Amino acid sequence: MTRYESVSAPDGGEFDAYLALPASGSGPGILVFQEIFGINDNIRGIGDRLAGEGYVALAPDMFWRLERRFERKDESDIEACMAMVQRLDFGAAVGDITASFAHLRAMPECTGKVGAIGFCLGGTLTFLCATSARVDGAGIDAAVPYYGSGIHDMLDRAGDLRCPTLFHYGDHDPFISTEQIAAVEAAVAGRPDVTVAHHDAGHAFSNWDAPSMYDAAAAEAAWAQTLAFLGRHLRG
Repeated sequence: MTRYESVSAPDGGEFDAYLALPASGSGPGILVFQEIFGINDNIRGIGDRLAGEGYVALAPDMFWRLERRFERKDESDIEACMAMVQRLDFGAAVGDITASFAHLRAMPECTGKVGAIGFCLGGTLTFLCATSARVDGAGIDAAVPYYGSGIHDMLDRAGDLRCPTLFHYGDHDPFISTEQIAAVEAAVAGRPDVTVAHHDAGHAFSNWDAPSMYDAAAAEAAWAQTLAFLGRHLRG
């Protein structure tokens, strides 16, 4: 049960979002934020897996202002993907994130609570969602950023992190240093509703479409933690 939704942008225009629905037809909502590869098989697969767990998963096209439906399979075209990230307007992205949140929450299939999950660039967008996106004064109910490559540069927003959050990091990530992960931990220290999970893996360890990065053991462990976390905070 999948389709593409059309989401109205706050400054005009519309953008696509991949939607995966559970067999029951309804459930809590989860925003799924893309890696630098766009909404590809891996991200659609994440949405499908979440739908299989009973969630309404919506993955907005965050590159639509640059190129609609930009999609690359894996790290083989990394230069084109990095160029997209460098051109991304994060200010406009916050507006698109908020619009996606509002769209999902208003869908009849969504039963109320909404969480967010994202990977690499999407981990950073998940952090932005948790700290910035508000609809009728309310933010999302849970956030799971996987190896968000820009979070350590946005820690001035940590005071606006108002929902339970589970961070995933690989301890051997060549793009996110031990010091940068430690800075994130320090920024959320003392928060009983925030967990920083460490994995014996590198960057993008959850991406089964990127064979040089994928680590099955770490991916499976993180996914189990993620499902337990989302279950506690979105089904209660």
